[in-house]
Amino acid sequence: MDTLPPAESALVRRIVAEHKGRPGPLLEVLHAVQAALGFIPAGAVPVVAEGLNLSRAEVHGVVTFYHYFRRSRPGKHTVSLCQAEACQSMGSEALAAHARRRLGIGFHETTANGQFSLEPIYCLGNCACSPAAMIDGRLYGRVTADAFDKLVAEHSASS
Repeated sequence: MDTLPPAESALVRRIVAEHKGRPGPLLEVLHAVQAALGFIPAGAVPVVAEGLNLSRAEVHGVVTFYHYFRRSRPGKHTVSLCQAEACQSMGSEALAAHARRRLGIGFHETTANGQFSLEPIYCLGNCACSPAAMIDGRLYGRVTADAFDKLVAEHSASS
């Protein structure tokens, strides 16, 4: 089992302590850990389990069940492509295929240079402007392959 560096372990323990008095705190703890570290490291699982008096399997099961939780360090920029029905009807599958080719990675992966992570997302609430994408929390609509390439180039230049 991976172990956390002391500073990260202390941070996870503090997050657990802040949330453990709430009803059903596991999801809140995991969201807070990911917000603080960018992902849920394997070494955080036993720390969270111990702090919440749960089994490691219970914590691991939640981390692996929800696609939102990352188990590896994300890239500098997170690219999320909507895969919901409205976006699918407007070409999101073709856009996703283009994005995978352009970045050279699949969903839930990070480019070798650490610049981009590619994530599927199921509805960004921008259905009227499908297909939708989000990069580092900024929403984009009517994203074509050319528009995607320009967005990636802009974010590469800002790195």
